Amino acid sequence: MNGLLVIDKPSGITSRDVVNRVQRWFPRKTKIGHTGTLDPLATGVLVVCIGQATRLADYVQAMGKSYASCFRLGATSTTDDADGQITENRAAIPPTRQQVDDALIHFVGEIEQVPPAVSALKLDGVRAYELVRQGKGPKLDARVVSIRDIRVKNYDWPWVDVEVDCGKGTYIRSIARDLGDMLGCGGLVQTLRRTRVGLFTAEQGITIDADAASVRLLPLAMAVTTLPRVTLEPDIVKRLQDGQFVRHPLPYPLGNPTQPIAVFQPTGEFVGTIRAMPGGTIKADVMIRG
Repeated sequence: MNGLLVIDKPSGITSRDVVNRVQRWFPRKTKIGHTGTLDPLATGVLVVCIGQATRLADYVQAMGKSYASCFRLGATSTTDDADGQITENRAAIPPTRQQVDDALIHFVGEIEQVPPAVSALKLDGVRAYELVRQGKGPKLDARVVSIRDIRVKNYDWPWVDVEVDCGKGTYIRSIARDLGDMLGCGGLVQTLRRTRVGLFTAEQGITIDADAASVRLLPLAMAVTTLPRVTLEPDIVKRLQDGQFVRHPLPYPLGNPTQPIAVFQPTGEFVGTIRAMPGGTIKADVMIRG
């Protein structure tokens, strides 16, 4: 009962709802968690961790992501998407395709982005969307996010179909909102689908209505495919599992203490992650026990 599932999330439910549905497929008290919230409106890849895989969730959350979205220009929303209260800008002047392309260039790279007010971010321990419900209108600070590419697939006013490749913490709703602001007409997300998280794709996804007998877990090692890897002998692995600091210099460039390293035994078995420490020692980060 340890592994990963790729769920093709439908629209209209929360990521927590998905976890609740998945729970039915496994024995009671099985640890289950998702690896990155999708808005209720959004569909697509939601990677769910089962059992000891929940300890590897941070590695999956850090993976690059891809989205396909339809932006609606000429309108704004209280949630920056079609689920909110929409206000049309009847005085909006439709921008040209070139103007849309030129504006989107400004959103590629390491940029500062203000998250939507209606989001799962916490302020003093309270979700931002809860503060909105209380009428407090939280002010969220801009954060640096990484957007590798935005491709316009089609433009037919007021609709802009885009594909976005980005890093952790990027809000597609914020891109649509800020694009509309830059063009002077307003913008929101009409539809949103996450097509990829790291190596996990929508084509791998199963529906929440799948039969429990058909569910097959993906191996734990798929959670660390973006990490550098090293092979260690079983005696060293055992000492790491026991919480010891082990003197074992690593080859360059694996000595960066800020970078976790995936550990495999000579048999090819994934056993966890470690970090390099000063003085040529290593310590356990997350160790998987059989």
